[in-house]
Amino acid sequence: MYDSMRQDLRARLEEIRTSGLYKPEHRLGGPQSSQVRVGDREVVNLCSNNYLGLADHPKVVEAAKQALDAWGFGMASVRFICGTQEPHRELETRLSAFLGTEDTILYSSCFDANGGVFETLLTDEDVVISDELNHASIIDGIRLCKAARLRYRNRDMADLERCLKEAAGARHMLVVTDGVFSMDGYLAPLAEICDLADRYGALVMVDDSHAVGFIGDSGGGTPELFDVVDRVDIITGTLGKALGGASGGYVSGRAEIVEMLRQRSRPYLFSNSLAPAIVGASLKVLDLLAGSGERRERLRANTALFRLGMTEAEFDLLPGEHPITPVMVGDAAKASAIAAALLRRGVYVTAFSYPVVPRDQARIRVQLSAAHSADDVRAAVDAFVQARDEVEVRV
Repeated sequence: MYDSMRQDLRARLEEIRTSGLYKPEHRLGGPQSSQVRVGDREVVNLCSNNYLGLADHPKVVEAAKQALDAWGFGMASVRFICGTQEPHRELETRLSAFLGTEDTILYSSCFDANGGVFETLLTDEDVVISDELNHASIIDGIRLCKAARLRYRNRDMADLERCLKEAAGARHMLVVTDGVFSMDGYLAPLAEICDLADRYGALVMVDDSHAVGFIGDSGGGTPELFDVVDRVDIITGTLGKALGGASGGYVSGRAEIVEMLRQRSRPYLFSNSLAPAIVGASLKVLDLLAGSGERRERLRANTALFRLGMTEAEFDLLPGEHPITPVMVGDAAKASAIAAALLRRGVYVTAFSYPVVPRDQARIRVQLSAAHSADDVRAAVDAFVQARDEVEVRV
């Protein structure tokens, strides 16, 4: 019975390859870091979400080992049965203090966190209003609920207001946005979003996965940056990027919302608790963030240096100050060719193309880290120039 599907899948995969949209996976020969081993060589890593360089930090690794010794390998259960240990609740309390919220609930990933919010809180009496470029996990989470769905153009406040007017009369209205749109590096205008939400009586939810840890004066994310912490009702995020880079996610916000999620959120109720080693390492990450802002400053400096060098070399960059720096190429096959040429020159990047980004907007999304040196950044710019020249000659 599988023969028919096999032939169909092979044809579709071949179409993906020939169109330049195939996404290869490179095997790393060591820990995630500013430089990684790909194949038989060490390369500068410019495609990781390891914003603060903590994924292989010795103190974080040691904290994970200590938690493993003290609390075991895994929970083998969900929280409400027998899957909560003291460090789990400690991490939730620490995250709430860090983000300035009332309470926090841990999930196995931010994808699960976003998947567990909407169905739990909203019914067919409600409306959810979503930015068109929100993360796939938000889109999938919204699909699970029975609320009416409206979508507004990316960061377009006039279009958001149109949706709020259209949703008038609903029991609850929830505006949901990424704090940072990961394909572009653009920040959501949270102050304006909150102003509109206040005017029309709506709630606000922010997925801040690409901001928490390094955006804002203390790393509290986009609500801190825009001074709207007390006006955002729900914050979702991940422990798998700046906060250590392993896995795990959370929902943080109003106490009653978090309590209801503990009682009814399906990804929480039916998924194992976070492994103790991840919890222990995440607590150490929060210690490190509280102790110094040096890594945040280094990340900003590396980002500015890269953007300056690439601008002087006349690359087409999307504007911004976020460490996500999209180098726009347009053609998917050309973007893939440049990425391959960069790898040969010791720089590891990933080309993004449809369906991850719109057609004809292929790009190489560079992600700087606090762990990079200034020499790493300059070498990367030089490699981009050489790779571009090589591909243009071939084309």
